Amino acid sequence: MADMFLDPIMEKIISASLRYLKNQVRWQKRTKKELERLRENLPQIQAVVHFASSQEQITEENRDLNKWLWQLRDAIDDADDVLDELEYMELEKQLTENKKVRRVRSIMKSIKKRLVKIGKRALKIDPNLKRLEEAVQKLYGVSTNVASFLYLVKDAKQEHQEQQLELYRARETGSSPKNDLIGRGKEKELVMEWLIRNPSNEPRGTDLYRNISLLSIVGHGGMGKTTLLQHIYEDEITKEFDLKMWVCVSNNFDAKEVIADMLELLKKQRPRLEKLEAFHESLKNEVMSKKFLLVLDDIWEEEKRDQSKWENVLAPLASGGFGSKILVTTRTDSVALMFANVINKKKEIVRLEGLEEDECLQLVNSHAFAGVENPSDDHKKLRAIAGEIVKKLLGSPLAAKVIGGVLKENLDERHWRTVLESNLLDHNSINSILRLSYIVLSNHLRNCFAFCCMFPQDHQFDKDDLVRMWNALGFIQPSQGMTMEDIGGRYFDVLVKKALFDKVGDDYKMHDLIHESASKFFAHECGKLVDDEESSLKISETIRYLSVQTINPDILRKIEKFKHLHSLFLFYEGSKQDICSALVEIFKASRSLRLLYL
Repeated sequence: MADMFLDPIMEKIISASLRYLKNQVRWQKRTKKELERLRENLPQIQAVVHFASSQEQITEENRDLNKWLWQLRDAIDDADDVLDELEYMELEKQLTENKKVRRVRSIMKSIKKRLVKIGKRALKIDPNLKRLEEAVQKLYGVSTNVASFLYLVKDAKQEHQEQQLELYRARETGSSPKNDLIGRGKEKELVMEWLIRNPSNEPRGTDLYRNISLLSIVGHGGMGKTTLLQHIYEDEITKEFDLKMWVCVSNNFDAKEVIADMLELLKKQRPRLEKLEAFHESLKNEVMSKKFLLVLDDIWEEEKRDQSKWENVLAPLASGGFGSKILVTTRTDSVALMFANVINKKKEIVRLEGLEEDECLQLVNSHAFAGVENPSDDHKKLRAIAGEIVKKLLGSPLAAKVIGGVLKENLDERHWRTVLESNLLDHNSINSILRLSYIVLSNHLRNCFAFCCMFPQDHQFDKDDLVRMWNALGFIQPSQGMTMEDIGGRYFDVLVKKALFDKVGDDYKMHDLIHESASKFFAHECGKLVDDEESSLKISETIRYLSVQTINPDILRKIEKFKHLHSLFLFYEGSKQDICSALVEIFKASRSLRLLYL
């Protein structure tokens, strides 16, 4: 999306521009007013940018939004580039002045010199500051059009609420797929055993949640966590519970809304309450001394502020009867730990890993041949092709189901071989699931994650090196009392916890499924030049982040046309002389280059 790297630098541009222009008498009044109005418009700009970042693609009806986003992005980058040059000149001037100051004995001479300099600045037009004024005017002019797109934000909120209600109703039924769980028999047995386990064998203690047990189901997106619990939720074994609740939790949830979901299940109508205390009292009365089963599906958040929200959600459940159970599905161990801390329990986890190849093949075939009673000899050939396909699915049940559905469309060998030889993961159903992994990230984390699409697939990277790259590109937001490296390290750790990076020895990499999905999503921000396609024709010449993966020296010569680059990754297998010649021209053309990765 064109908006992914806009948000972190907006406030920086406004503040830095005001600082640099404060002594420029000629421009101060007019430009200051534009910057102040720009700051007033910032919340609306951020709202529209956030809306756009949550869309896989901008619809044809909203093509004006896409055009505006690119104009905004270019205006911001122009201003940021000018500020970079001014900052460099300031540092250079400080070094020069520090040398001079050491030779100056008289304080009065130094004061006189500064006064003369300020006076000259008031009368002289600095060409770099003039460029900054023009950049600010351009940015302000673009930002004034934000009002044209605010209706999209309002409509998106309404649509999101309707989608959440539809999703909640669909999952609340807990209906199981027709086919049995394939490859999850062991995990199902573990959860079932936990459900029937006698809590009297566990130390109860005197804590608030002594009547409740907790189990977390942890695994990557698409591993079948929800499907597993749907089977169990509808099993006869759960009839021993007095109450059953299944709640799908949205990102940035509200404690009152989650409690309202529970009450709607129990009372068959949505409560009309306002204060959190009223919600607490109502849920407490409903579960009082009753043995309940609660499924909290798809939990993402685990920060400290989110822990306090979950304390508010779970507090009234403490009145539940002995033997009550809570099941949580999540992608990260940190969420499981957070829940264990909230109810003062030992962390218990059932982890869902990728399926074995034979299990994955069985799942593909169950969908591809659904309804086919008597497989012919042709079908045996198709099964052999399916065996090759599953090697590329990395054990993902979701991928297996989706590809099985694609194969079922045409039980023809040519069609199946086309699927085998194509980009198997290029399917909306898979992408829409994986996209959740990064759409829900906060803007600064999303910028850092998106940047990693610059690496080739399966490329391993070092944590400290990557943090230094983020810092060089301005992705890390400063925090008082912490170094930029420490903050960036925390960013990295969060992405690891969210399973967006996998550890490989001492290094890390992105899962292939995630890398392909994210690279497609961020293609307009992180351009790629490769050998096997005319990719340069698809990349805007104002692109800021470019990765070149080639053995063709002609591709290298195309780089110099991208004159606004902030970051360039070169993965070239040719001669060093080719690289050196290309770099000479690149450095001439790209004045704003901040990071070069060879």
